[in-house]
Amino acid sequence: MATNEGKAFSSIRIIGSGLIGTSIGLALAARGVQVEMLDLDQKAQKLAQDLIASEISGAPEVILFAIPASALAETFEREFALNPGSKFIDIASVKTKPQVEVSRISGGSSRFLATHPMAGREIGGAASARADLFEGRTWIYCPTYADGAQVDSDVLETGLWLIKSLGATPISMSASRHDSAVALVSHLPQIVASLLAAQLKGAKSEDLDLAGAGLRDTTRIAASDPELWQEIISSNAQEILPLLINLQNDLGSLIESLDDPAKVGSFIAAGNEGRSMIPGKHGGKAREYTQLPVVIEDKPGQLAALFDECAKASVNVEDLTIEHSPGQFTGLITLALSASDAAILQKHLEESGWNVHAPR
Repeated sequence: MATNEGKAFSSIRIIGSGLIGTSIGLALAARGVQVEMLDLDQKAQKLAQDLIASEISGAPEVILFAIPASALAETFEREFALNPGSKFIDIASVKTKPQVEVSRISGGSSRFLATHPMAGREIGGAASARADLFEGRTWIYCPTYADGAQVDSDVLETGLWLIKSLGATPISMSASRHDSAVALVSHLPQIVASLLAAQLKGAKSEDLDLAGAGLRDTTRIAASDPELWQEIISSNAQEILPLLINLQNDLGSLIESLDDPAKVGSFIAAGNEGRSMIPGKHGGKAREYTQLPVVIEDKPGQLAALFDECAKASVNVEDLTIEHSPGQFTGLITLALSASDAAILQKHLEESGWNVHAPR
C-alpha cells in the first residue's frame, strides 16, 4: 500500500516538452530533482531544458510521458525495454486507452501509473510553463486496471509524492470513471467555447468592440491548441457523444421555444441551477460572494494600487472582473469578496479617496 506522503525520487525523464511536461519539470527541479526533457521537436526540447536548467546522470528513476495518447504505446514499449527498473507515469487527458495499450506489453501494467493533472492554460508550449501550475488543483491517478490488476506499490508511492510535492490533491479513480467525468467538466466546455467563438468569424469589428467580460470569459479556452484538442476529443469520443446529443436536444428545444418567455426563463433557470453545483475553489458548495464595484482611471499602476489597498485593509479578494470600453478613460473593477470583507474594503477605499460604489 502507498504511504500517506508517497515516495520521493531524485531523477526523472520527461518525454514531451509542452506546457504540462515543462511545468512539471520546472516544479521538480525547484525541489532538487534532476530533470531531463525530451521531445521530437528539438527546439521545444532545448527551450524546456534551458528553462529548467537541470541535468540528469545515469538511468532515470521515473519516466513521465507528457505526450499525446496516440504516441504512448510505442514510446512506453521503447522506454520500458531500455529502462526496466524505472517507474512510468503518464499525464494524458484520457486514461482508458493508455491503460489498455500498456496492458498488452508484458510486465508493463504493474510499472505504469496512469494520471491526469486537472490543470492547464489556453496557451501551450514550454514558454508558457509555470512551476506553480498545479498548486491547489486536483490530480487524478488510476491505481487499478479494468481487469483488477494493480500498479506496484513503489510506483504508486512515487506517483503520489510527485502529485503532492507539486501542490496538487491526488484523487483515486478508475480509468473509465475518469474519462466519463472529464468529458463533462473539461472536454464539453472546450467544445462549447470553440463553437461559440467560431460564431465570431466574420463579425464586424465595431460589433466586437462592444464585447464585455461575458464573451471573454465564455470563449477564453477557445484559444486552446487545435492539434492537442483534436486528439483529446477523438480519444474520448465515446464519452463525449451522449453529452453533445443532450446539448443538441436542449438547443433544439430552445430554438422551438424562443417566442415563449416562460420556457426561455426555464432554460436560463436550469443554467443557474447547474452552475450553482460547481464547487467553490476549496471544494464543497460554491460560496456566494458580494460584488464591490470600483471605478479606476485608465492609467498604469491603478490595478496594482487597488490590490495594495486590499492588502492594507486585510481583506481576501476571491475573484475580479474588469470592464473597459475603447476610448473610455475609466475602467470598472468588480471585486468578489465575502460580505464582511466587502463592507470593510468599501469603508477603507472611501476613506482613501477611491471611487467605490455600493456592494451588491
